[in-house]
Amino acid sequence: MKDYHINIFYSEEDSGYIADIPDLEACSAFGDTPEEALRQVKIAKSAWLEAAEAEGKPIPEPRLYGLTGEEIAIMEGEK
Repeated sequence: MKDYHINIFYSEEDSGYIADIPDLEACSAFGDTPEEALRQVKIAKSAWLEAAEAEGKPIPEPRLYGLTGEEIAIMEGEK
């Protein structure tokens, strides 16, 4: 099953890491580390999807390949 692609990058302006999901408009999160940003954007994704469903708004299909479970585990340090 495809999941949503997650971008994680360092922001000099914010002095931290930003994670976003391009397929979900305005779905992003901040963290002091890449791992924290990833954890936070996963929470934001769940809230985004729940809100869209509750309001009857369309939920886009993932257009880009998301991270695999193994890639997420490595990002989270769960080798």
